[in-house]
Amino acid sequence: MSMDLVGKWAFLIGLVIAVLAGLLQGAYTIPYATLILIILGLVVGFLNITTKNSDKFLIAIIALTVVGSMTVLAIPSLDVYLAAILANFVGFVGAAALVVSVKAILEAAKK
Repeated sequence: MSMDLVGKWAFLIGLVIAVLAGLLQGAYTIPYATLILIILGLVVGFLNITTKNSDKFLIAIIALTVVGSMTVLAIPSLDVYLAAILANFVGFVGAAALVVSVKAILEAAKK
């Protein structure tokens, strides 16, 4: 299995776990969901995000965390689930953003 394929599967699995853990957060808990999401996020950051698209990725993460947290509160009947899904997703992509930002800093230091 190629590393590109591993990165794509890590992203899809992380996305599914983030949504499922958010939807099931009251009735059932996925053991170690946060830890799994962080590990998958690190894998995604290492394998999926290249130097070429790191700026777009980091800007998208900033927009997601700023705007997403405000818009969740706009739908009262779903706010608990949406907030949990968003928190899971931010943890997932936040780990990827950590890797991408460190890679960007190291790249900038080379120049």
